[in-house]
Amino acid sequence: MTKKIIYLVYSALFIALISSCSNDDLEPTLLQNQNLEGNIRTVEDLSNLLNGTYSWMTQSTYYGRDIIVYGEARSDNAYSTGKSGRFISISDMNMLESDGYALNTWSVIYTAISTANIAINVEGVEGDQDQINHIKGQAYVIRALGHFDLLRLYGQQHVDNGGLGALGVPYIDKFKDDNDLLPGRKTVGEVKNLILADLDKASSLLSEALNGTSSYITSYAAKAVKARVALYFEEYETARDAAKAVIDSGQFSILDSASYVDSWSKDNEPNSIFELAFDKDDNRGINGLANIYRFGYGDIVAYDDFTSIFDAGDIRGTASMIDTDGDKLRNIGKYPSQSFDDNVSLIRYEEIILIYAEALLETGAIGDALTWLNMIPDNRGANLYAEATKENILLERRKELCFEGFRFDDLARTRQDIPKLNVVSAGPVYGSYNYAFPIPLAELNANSNMVPNKGY
Repeated sequence: MTKKIIYLVYSALFIALISSCSNDDLEPTLLQNQNLEGNIRTVEDLSNLLNGTYSWMTQSTYYGRDIIVYGEARSDNAYSTGKSGRFISISDMNMLESDGYALNTWSVIYTAISTANIAINVEGVEGDQDQINHIKGQAYVIRALGHFDLLRLYGQQHVDNGGLGALGVPYIDKFKDDNDLLPGRKTVGEVKNLILADLDKASSLLSEALNGTSSYITSYAAKAVKARVALYFEEYETARDAAKAVIDSGQFSILDSASYVDSWSKDNEPNSIFELAFDKDDNRGINGLANIYRFGYGDIVAYDDFTSIFDAGDIRGTASMIDTDGDKLRNIGKYPSQSFDDNVSLIRYEEIILIYAEALLETGAIGDALTWLNMIPDNRGANLYAEATKENILLERRKELCFEGFRFDDLARTRQDIPKLNVVSAGPVYGSYNYAFPIPLAELNANSNMVPNKGY
């Protein structure tokens, strides 16, 4: 990270840690580069630090809203009306290096990563070693997921067919490295390998016996993230095996149509593998997901023809989930709480089933792929598919995962053009520069080793 971002992280972590550890553990000298790791002495301290890391993930600029909107408003699912001036540059795919979305999301993800790095690298913590390992394992998953999210947004893999050799993002594995304060960008392939290595390390540390609710990363969540990452990079055997490990655990189930609508207002449902907990201190109010989608205030609406993808009996296309607001079509079923305290689901079991079906298809098990694919519509009141094809699997992913932030990446990873932007124009063709966010101008100005993205 640049010196600027490192300073912000130090300041933010000082505030976070001072709230979670005893007063004797912390002194203001932390802001003068005192080693933060020296203040993490017990398992309780380490756990409090991890909770602070989860809190960074709930920020509006990360999973509290923005990164989910990025995956929808840059696709044929939804767009920004611009009613309150939000997400216009995202929806138009017309960002600048000075764009606040590019800077804010970059900064908050690296802050979460840096907090995780303290947990990973701290030594000499007193307490039960299995508990220490389990906390560190969660931190490894957060670090891996953070870098994957950065790579999806800022990597050049989909620009000019860049692939694995294109520029990715800096991979930060220390809170503050005095020998590398101005890190350069690794290739996409290098970042991918480091992500997968972190996830494997996490699996070696996480204990099934210590798994908590789905509001925390578990041993199964680590495998689920690995399945998602491997699918994105077309490593289908790895995706298949990781998804199967989650399935074989027997810990999760697909919700049926009778439970589907209500599940979005409940926490830790049987299909939840990992969700971020939001309480009265974490809720983002008017800057949360509920408000950005809901009637009146929300800028993000579905395209008028969106519900045409659903069969007549499909619960996902009913007015309980998607309804009209004047002349606009809105998501009302997912993230419905008007008190803004819904947990945000990051990984549902249904996604893992669809990853498994796609991986089976790509590894030649076409009959099995159809069986697993049809498990989703069979539980939604929808028609079953006659065959397992890439097109059908992507369609089912669009139906099941809509408004959760997946659609842009599904289009990009399968090398498709963006079908439409807003309501008046076609989107960019695959390979265009705007398939990637710009590297933030503040980062470019502060880091002489940072290379800008093409086209910006």
